[in-house]
Amino acid sequence: MWALEQPWAPPAGRRCTDTPAALLALLAGTVLAGAVLVAYGGLPPAALAVLGVAAGHGALLATALAWAGGGRAGPGLVAIALLALAALAARHPAGALAYAGPPLWLAWLARRGRLRALGLGAPPPPRAWLAGALLGLFLGGHLLVSASLALGVRVGVPLATLLAGVAYDAGANVLAAECFFRGALFGRAQRRWSFGTAAALSTAASVLRYLVDPLLPKQVELIVGATFYLTLLGLGNCWLLRWSGSLLPGGVAALCFFAAYRLLGSG
Repeated sequence: MWALEQPWAPPAGRRCTDTPAALLALLAGTVLAGAVLVAYGGLPPAALAVLGVAAGHGALLATALAWAGGGRAGPGLVAIALLALAALAARHPAGALAYAGPPLWLAWLARRGRLRALGLGAPPPPRAWLAGALLGLFLGGHLLVSASLALGVRVGVPLATLLAGVAYDAGANVLAAECFFRGALFGRAQRRWSFGTAAALSTAASVLRYLVDPLLPKQVELIVGATFYLTLLGLGNCWLLRWSGSLLPGGVAALCFFAAYRLLGSG
C-alpha cells in the first residue's frame, strides 16, 4: 500500500500567484465582444457556442497550466486555441475527433515533466485505474437507474450523439475540470489546510461550475440530483488524487460518469 503509506505531497509554492489575469481578461472581453456581434447579426449564433467552449474550459485549463508552470501563459494559449479549433470542427460530422488535440498537448507537456504539480507525472498503479473506473461506473450506473425509475427519463441516445459527447468530455469538459478543480485548486488548498477542507473547497467550486452551466436543465429535481452526484464524484476524485498521486484515475472516474450521463435522453 505504497500510496497510503507515502501520500502524494505537491511541491511547495505560492498559493495565490501565477494566475494568468491578463489572459483571463482577454477571454472575457472576447466572449463579450462575440455576444454583442451575435446580437447585432455580425456573427452567426454558432460562433457564441465556439467562444463559450474555448473561453469557459480554456480559462480553467489555462489557469491550471499557469499555476503548474510558474505563471507562464504560453501553454494555456495553445490549449485555448486547440479548444476553439475542436469546438469549430465538432460542428461537422466526425469533427469531434479534433477534441483529441487538448489531451495530446497536455500529454506532451507531461512527458517533459512540466505538469507534475497537477498530478500528471508518473503513471499510477493499476489498482488506481481500477478504483477510478469503479467509482465512475458505480455513480454513472446509479444515475441511470435513478433517473429512469424516479424521473421517467429515457435511457439511450444515438451512437453518434454519444460518441460526440464523450469526445467533448474527454477533450474539454472533464479535462479542464479535473486539471483545475482537482490538480490545481485541490493541490494548492491541501498544502494549507486539511484534506477534508481542501476536498470540500475543490468539490464546492466544481459543483458550482456545473450548476451555473446554461446547458444544465433547470428543473429542481435535476439540479438536486446533479448536486448529489457531482459532490460524490468530486470528493471521490480528490481522494483518488491524494491516494494515487495521479490525476488520471479521477479523470477515468469522471469520464465513466459523464458517459453514463450522456445516455440520458428525453422522457
